[in-house]
Amino acid sequence: MDTDQIHTDELPGRTVMVNGEEHLFFSGTSYLGIPHNPEFRGFLVEGMERYGTNYSSSRNSNLRLKVFDEAEAYLANWTGAEAALTMSSGYMAGQIVVQALTGSGHFVYAPGAHPALWRSEVDTTDAKQDFDAWVNQLLQHVAGIPAQHIIIVCNSLDPLQARDHSFSWVASLPENKQYTLIIDDSHGFGITGESGAGCYRQVKQYALDLHLIVLGSLGKALGVPAGVILSDAQTIEQLKRSTYFGGASPAIPAYLYAFLQCQKAFSDAREKLLFNIDYFKERLEQPGLFRSFANYPVLNTSSHELCPFLLRHKIMISSFRYPTPADDPITRVVLNSLHTPEDLERLANHINQLKVVPNRV
Repeated sequence: MDTDQIHTDELPGRTVMVNGEEHLFFSGTSYLGIPHNPEFRGFLVEGMERYGTNYSSSRNSNLRLKVFDEAEAYLANWTGAEAALTMSSGYMAGQIVVQALTGSGHFVYAPGAHPALWRSEVDTTDAKQDFDAWVNQLLQHVAGIPAQHIIIVCNSLDPLQARDHSFSWVASLPENKQYTLIIDDSHGFGITGESGAGCYRQVKQYALDLHLIVLGSLGKALGVPAGVILSDAQTIEQLKRSTYFGGASPAIPAYLYAFLQCQKAFSDAREKLLFNIDYFKERLEQPGLFRSFANYPVLNTSSHELCPFLLRHKIMISSFRYPTPADDPITRVVLNSLHTPEDLERLANHINQLKVVPNRV
C-alpha cells in the first residue's frame, strides 16, 4: 500500500478505517482525543443550542457575547499571562501579531518557525537546522544587528523531530537592545507546562525584561478550532484595535463554551496521555530507535522502514516527506489519550519484532 495515498472518510481516533479495514492509528495531532470525547461533544451541542453553529459578526460589533471575555479571562489565568485574545485560528493569531509588529524592528526567525508567523515567503527558514546551534549563532550575532528592537520568532518545541526547546538562553541576550519574543505553542497547549497550560509561565521567568507573546492554535490537543494570543494587557488591547481583529470572524462561540465546561475532561485526558506515554516506552526493547522527550506523545525515528512494516500489521503511524516532496520522510509514532493498554502493547510488540540497528546516539 502506498502510504502517501491513504484516504479515509471518517475521523481517526485510536483507530482509523483504511480500505474497509480497521487500523490502529498512531498519527495526527489530536493528542488528548477531544474530538471523540463524549463530554466535550455533549457540551458542544449545548453550546450550539445556545450560540448557534457559528457567529460571523465582528468582535467590535455593538452586540458582544460574554463567552469570548469569559474564555479569554480563563486562558489568561490558566497560562499565567496578564491577558489573552482568541482568534478564529492559530494562523490568524500569528498573522495579527506579526503584522502589528512589522516595521517596528528587525525580525529573526528560528528554524522551523511556522508559516502562520511569516510576514511573507522570505521568512522561511531551514527546518533542518539545529535549534541550539541557531541559539548560539543568535547570541553571537545579535549585538551586531543595527536595529534597536529585535523581534525573535520561534516554536516552543519541535513536534516533527520530537525535540523540546529550553529558553534559558533568553537571559543571555545583550542588554543594550529591546526584544520581543514570539513563541508558537500550538503543540504545547494542553500537554506541556503546569496543568497542560503550555510554556508561558516557564518562559516568563527568563524573559522578565522582554516583551513576551505566546500564541498558537487551540485545535491540537485541546480540540478547539480557534487561536489564542497571550501577553501583557497593553499588547492585547493594541491587537484589539487591529483591522485583523475587527475585520475577521471570531472563534466559534459554541466551542469556547464547551472548552470552559470541560476542564476536568481535559485534565483526565492529559493524565491518561501521560500514563500512555510511560506505558508504551516501558515496553520498547529498542528505545534508542526513537528520539523523544519526557511527557510528550511524539517519538521520532529515522528508521523509515517502520511505517510500511507496521502498516502490513494494520497499524498506521505518521510518515511524510517534509518540508518538500524531495526531502526525506519524517517518521513518527504519535500517541493519544484514546489508546488502550492493549493498543500500546500491540504497537510495542510489533516494533520489537523489527530488528534494526538504532541510529540514535
